[in-house]
Amino acid sequence: MDKQTVAVIFGGCSSEHEVSLESAAAVIENIDRDKFEPVLLGITKDGEWFRYYGDVSKLRDGTWRNPRDCVHAFVIPDRTVQGILEYGKNGPAVTHLDAAFPVLHGKNGEDGTVQGLLALADIPVVGCGILASALCMDKDRAHKLAALAGVPVPRSFLLKKPDVASARKDAAVLGYPLFMKPVKAGSSFGITRVTSEDELPEAIRQAFLYDDEAVMEEAITGFEVGCAVMGTDKLVTGEVDEIELTQGFFDFKEKYNLITSSIHVPARIPAAKAEEIKRTAKVVYAALGCAGFARVDMFLTPCGEVVFNEVNTIPGFTAHSRFPGMMRAAGIELREIVTRAIEEAIHNYEDSQRPKAD
Repeated sequence: MDKQTVAVIFGGCSSEHEVSLESAAAVIENIDRDKFEPVLLGITKDGEWFRYYGDVSKLRDGTWRNPRDCVHAFVIPDRTVQGILEYGKNGPAVTHLDAAFPVLHGKNGEDGTVQGLLALADIPVVGCGILASALCMDKDRAHKLAALAGVPVPRSFLLKKPDVASARKDAAVLGYPLFMKPVKAGSSFGITRVTSEDELPEAIRQAFLYDDEAVMEEAITGFEVGCAVMGTDKLVTGEVDEIELTQGFFDFKEKYNLITSSIHVPARIPAAKAEEIKRTAKVVYAALGCAGFARVDMFLTPCGEVVFNEVNTIPGFTAHSRFPGMMRAAGIELREIVTRAIEEAIHNYEDSQRPKAD
């Protein structure tokens, strides 16, 4: 059987560029080479696209972008090609793609932009599509849709501009502490836990560094839990995990270093509550139109209420990332996750091309 050619896209114009390199390295190492032929596409922080021919280790140490290993390459938007064009020493060359696996975190990759480019080129996308990616990146709209699906969400106010006076009035309604967040940003960049009115101006400034809108949310008491979800029609979940914090909140430094926090898989909660969290994750996943895979993050309050937080449509795939940890606890290793996700993307695409009955 001929191997299917799959582009793994990494890097990106994002504050999470380095995390993407780590995740992509793990995905590349776990691709089944008997079934798939990986084509490595790297995007620099400045937005240059390259086909990468070097060793995976250079992704992890950040030295992948070098003249020896890289050739300029571009996704061809012409739908009749379904591939990439690269410019090497021997002139231009075209490579057909059976699918593309974006392993990009944050803006310009996880937000529907790259998914839109691939859809325009008629290349099957592994993971969530354009709309789900955009919606899940938007904390305000994601919460509104989850609430319409019957899932509790934090009370919040949207800030369309850095108006401190207006924010003070809204904050008085929510009460302190509260969280100030960029509407569209990942890995907790620009998020501040605000404990008093005096801290609002700086929190607003930080949020608007990462986006042109901010959302102010009430602080939910309790702790954060997460659920990995895979599939499109038939959904599979991993085991629920639990974040144990000794101080502060689960910011970027904690997520990737676990300095004062711990992640427990399975979560230390009753089995019935874990099942409720899994059901809630599936509801949110479906309401936002997710496909392929995503990690749904929620809060569990002291009274046992499950409150929606956010969805990561391209969760981390590193050795210490939560998504593969939750799936592993359910008996699904990263190699199988990667294989399932690619095969489902190709199957869904092929199914969409079949003539529909009148």
